[in-house]
Amino acid sequence: MKVIYGDLVQLAADGEFDLIVHGCNCFCTMGAGIAKSIKAEFPEAFHADCMTTKGDVKKLGQFSYAEVRRLDKHVTVVNAYTQYHWRGKGVLVDYDAVRAAFVQIKKAFPGKSIGYPKIGAGLAGGDWAIISDIINKTLLGERHCLVAYDR
Repeated sequence: MKVIYGDLVQLAADGEFDLIVHGCNCFCTMGAGIAKSIKAEFPEAFHADCMTTKGDVKKLGQFSYAEVRRLDKHVTVVNAYTQYHWRGKGVLVDYDAVRAAFVQIKKAFPGKSIGYPKIGAGLAGGDWAIISDIINKTLLGERHCLVAYDR
């Protein structure tokens, strides 16, 4: 896993990645964390999220996505359903859902450069050591990069 420091949303808008992935809950909110920034910058991704069934637990481990074009830039924004809800304390991320989503992402977008934040390790309370291991194993052979937020 390559690691760079910066703002994933800005880097995506600048065309640095073919694809960005962020973790979502199953309730079509995108109201906090990086999802809120993605919703503001790439409303197409929020629209794709809203086209799924709100509150459907069967979305765990699945994803929705939007193809975003801005002038000469293009990026695919992937909403990976890695947690069921956002309320309460403790670990909200579902590690099996992270694994399942990334397996499907690799199949759907082979050969693309992929950027992502610390999915599930922020507001969702997950252990980044576990999540990064899952991502490294599922994206083996792909060009992928953690973008650690740099204020």
